[in-house]
Amino acid sequence: MKEILTQSTHLEDTFQAIARVRAEHNRKATLLERIVDKLTGRVGRPGFVVLLSLIFVSWIGLNSVLLLLGKKPVDEPPFFWMQGAVSLAALYTTVLILATQRRENELASHHEHLTLELAILSERKTAKIISLLEELRVDHPDIHDRIDDEAAAMSAPTDPQSVLETIKKHKEG
Repeated sequence: MKEILTQSTHLEDTFQAIARVRAEHNRKATLLERIVDKLTGRVGRPGFVVLLSLIFVSWIGLNSVLLLLGKKPVDEPPFFWMQGAVSLAALYTTVLILATQRRENELASHHEHLTLELAILSERKTAKIISLLEELRVDHPDIHDRIDDEAAAMSAPTDPQSVLETIKKHKEG
């Protein structure tokens, strides 16, 4: 039962840490960044496609009906004003999406950093456990003493800098 509570506490602590990263990220956002995030969130919903479709159909329908009635339409086919509005909206939408992606990439970078720190900590804990087990094996009178090179290698924590250098070397080669 205590193990379940401990695991639950660890999960809750991890969840809280991630929530704090997100909250700090949102707290640091400028007013303009918050507005851009809200606009992008609204543009990215299926209802926005329906709204755009209704606007386009209405625009084309209104101008076509005016043309059929012999009146001067606001925007004659091939609807140059609508094409200009669509192009301008596409430009703004692209900029909004890029700005939102930039902020989301910053948040993802914070999450990656947290994950990396947790992985390094876990690796060090694992190395310590292996080291303690090896000490127990050596010290315990009922366990046959033997040399285990693999366990000895695994009992030393990995140096993150050497891992980074190895990754760089393999990317270059």
